[in-house]
Amino acid sequence: MVGSLDSYRIFAEVARCKSFSGAAKELYISQPAVSLAIMNLEKELGSRLFIRSPRGVTLTYEGQLLYEYIESAINLVNMGETKLTELHNLEFGELRIGVGDTISKYFLLPHLVQFHKMYPNINLRVINRTTPDLCTLVKSGEIDFAICNLPVDDPALKIKECLIIHDIFVCGDEFRDICSSPLSFERIAGLPLVLLERKSNSRRYVEEYILSKGVALKAEIELGSHDLLLEFARFNFGIACVIEEFSQDYLQKGLIWKVELEKTIPARTIGFCSLKSVPLSPASARFVEIVESKLRV
Repeated sequence: MVGSLDSYRIFAEVARCKSFSGAAKELYISQPAVSLAIMNLEKELGSRLFIRSPRGVTLTYEGQLLYEYIESAINLVNMGETKLTELHNLEFGELRIGVGDTISKYFLLPHLVQFHKMYPNINLRVINRTTPDLCTLVKSGEIDFAICNLPVDDPALKIKECLIIHDIFVCGDEFRDICSSPLSFERIAGLPLVLLERKSNSRRYVEEYILSKGVALKAEIELGSHDLLLEFARFNFGIACVIEEFSQDYLQKGLIWKVELEKTIPARTIGFCSLKSVPLSPASARFVEIVESKLRV
């Protein structure tokens, strides 16, 4: 491109106003600056663009030809800038979140409802996967961020903790007598266990911690969701390992019972995982702000 975008903006405004002084007023610059810009543009293009007269300026044939294209280009640039402003003001856009089923139901949904009420024109896309799969989607750019069970150890990802959670064992009525006093990990390992599938971060965290105490767990039943763990414990299929914060409805209604342990499993967290190398989109950044503000209350 021979001329700069600023030069073409000035040219288009002079053509529209048919006046150097009028263009200067519209652009909030001095008339000499307008005259200099047009003079330099004519020199660069090797064409006379305006015919000057005491009554103002009119386009030459070359100027008219150029203006037909420049006007369209300037309009497109202005439209792009407007759309970018609208995007940053969250008047449109897309929020792409990756999350596990349990976190989606018990943590994400209330925050997503609030965000949707505030920004109804933002399209929502929620993908449910396991934590390892979600990290892969973040790195491939298919989602803006994931809300995962931590810890996640990946140097490409930025981790921001947002909620402390506790892993506990629960049982139904038929196991209450067995679990009436605090149990050791050895005793837990000897009971029929209902655990999440092996690839889940939650199960791996619990198994690795208990294994560090010299005890290996073996699942009698493996399930794909936290809700199923609660139901299988309720109907006495065995002792289930669940997240306490996401099991309150069952515990408060007496559908299941918390198994006391001689040693508690250390708390862990869930949090946001995003690419270190790429800033969050305006919609994603705003959603994270909303969640963090709610958690601080």
